[in-house]
Amino acid sequence: MTTQPRPVYVIGAGPGGLAAAAALRARGIRAVVVEKSDAVGSSWRRHYDRLHLHTTRRLSALPGLAMPRRFGRWVSRDNVVRYLEKYAEFHELELVTGVEVTRVDRAPEGEPGWVLHASGGRVLTAGAVVVATGFNHTPRLPDWPGRETYTGRLLHAAEYRSPRPYEGQDVLVVGVGNTGAEIAVDLVEGGAARVRLAVRTAPHIMRRSTAGWPAQRSGILVRRLPVRLVDRLGSFVARASVPDLTAYGLPRPATGLYSRVKEGAIPVQDVGLVDAVRAGKVEPVAAVESFDGAEVVLSDGSRITPDVVVAATGYRRALEDLVGHLDVLDERGRPVVHGPRTPARAPGLFFTGFSNPISGMFREMALDAEKIARVMPRHLGSRKPARTRTRRRRAEPGSATGLPPVAPLA
Repeated sequence: MTTQPRPVYVIGAGPGGLAAAAALRARGIRAVVVEKSDAVGSSWRRHYDRLHLHTTRRLSALPGLAMPRRFGRWVSRDNVVRYLEKYAEFHELELVTGVEVTRVDRAPEGEPGWVLHASGGRVLTAGAVVVATGFNHTPRLPDWPGRETYTGRLLHAAEYRSPRPYEGQDVLVVGVGNTGAEIAVDLVEGGAARVRLAVRTAPHIMRRSTAGWPAQRSGILVRRLPVRLVDRLGSFVARASVPDLTAYGLPRPATGLYSRVKEGAIPVQDVGLVDAVRAGKVEPVAAVESFDGAEVVLSDGSRITPDVVVAATGYRRALEDLVGHLDVLDERGRPVVHGPRTPARAPGLFFTGFSNPISGMFREMALDAEKIARVMPRHLGSRKPARTRTRRRRAEPGSATGLPPVAPLA
């Protein structure tokens, strides 16, 4: 195996970072994964208990290791974590935990590569950098007027684990993305006395699977088609498969499905929301405008007094301190380029896992990893031996992966 005097540093040991490191290693390129927490998949470990991938097991595997069939079609949070742990072990990744990279700088003038500043005063020199700190990095809680004086309990969805603490309580969930929709259903099934769902913009709702055909496969097929065409197709499919919930406070969106995707709004995969709304168990209400003591003031002027407010209001990428000074982020704080492309002003700086495509985030991170590994040698200024394309396969004793055989996931 050819090594580099300066390795590629991968920042973040989530699925995107691990996939990139494995793809680089398979091409003979040394990659060091730096993770601020004490284990891989830290964000997945913190998600709520009932979470499952909304993409299929077969289309969510990372390069070089299939997800076991026994995980089922829709893989649970715990099994995602187990898979990521085994993935790092199987690919023998060079992993450093408990170290946070706080800033990435260009190497001094005349020198190639990058300098990483990390916790404990560490300074790391890299031939190239892959930033994979995650799409859901830092919880975003709107600065609602009166928020600090609210006398009920207010928490971000990142703090929600299970419905048990909210049994018998009146709960308002704010935000009708996939997280908010699923938490609302979880609360209903877990015994909350009342569950309301604050909606600012009505979402597109899709069946996760229709007659055995997963929505993800449709997303893959239409991703490169014209936006207007996909909007029309999406409207037809929605009307054929999802009941009209207008009478319940969730009208069909006026903006097309793919137009909304291009704006960053992914359709809600139905895991029980439609039935819960139709049964009156989840009550859509207007958006939250402010707080006033024990009351939540909604945009239609009404006031409610829930015991608990769960804000499923999204996350920030939080890349500004890390790379914001390099002129590589757009006005929303997202990388200006993604995957195998590097910014014109920052060659050798890669980003992965900062998009949320309808074709599936895990699938796109897997594809990005292979593409990044393919173009990496030109950024390192050295030639690399060609290698056989990594196949996604189950790890079995004696498997011909180019790595020492290991046992299947237990």
